[in-house]
Amino acid sequence: MIELLDSGPDQAPVRIMLAHGAGGAMTSPFLESIAAHLARRNIAATRFEFAYMAARRTGGRRRPPPRAELLVPEYRDAVEQVGAGLGRGQFLLIGGKSMGGRVASLLADELLAAGRIAGLVCLGYPFHPPGRPDELRTQHLGGLATPALVVQGERDPFGSRAEIERLSLSPRIRFHWAGDGDHDLGPRGGKGFTRRGNLEAAADAVAAFATALARPR
Repeated sequence: MIELLDSGPDQAPVRIMLAHGAGGAMTSPFLESIAAHLARRNIAATRFEFAYMAARRTGGRRRPPPRAELLVPEYRDAVEQVGAGLGRGQFLLIGGKSMGGRVASLLADELLAAGRIAGLVCLGYPFHPPGRPDELRTQHLGGLATPALVVQGERDPFGSRAEIERLSLSPRIRFHWAGDGDHDLGPRGGKGFTRRGNLEAAADAVAAFATALARPR
């Protein structure tokens, strides 16, 4: 069994699964903050860790993360576990921070076709490694069928607004831009934005996206 960390109201109409980034645990300050903001917007969140990260909690050797593609089965298993406990009529979204969101995006269309999820949320998607904008991680995003929201800092070194707006991506992907935000949505001083404000706005965007997907059609 995968250890899960739940927050927010159990019977919220929408539950979102959030996997961590490459170097941060499911209790990272970023994910703690996002989960708290979502709970205040009646969105339930379930966080989990891939095995390489969970091993660190038990004194395991600190290993680098496997390639994103190799983590897809673990994410699939987590969806099975969370999905079994969903309330009647509760919608499930998948996603995560940085690498976690990337792994979710690789699995999203499979789960959508199977009727397991309603959408995808990526918080700081790693479009390319910092300083290497030609090494794109977007091949599967051109034809993505899953409704998706990407919350991205305008100056994220893993993909800035100027860089991303030149890409050819699926029309199913919408963006929320964090003003002057970095990879954790934090702005520089004197730019008219705050970290708290950017996180609040990001949670508003996720809640609006989730509510629209859950609305009866």
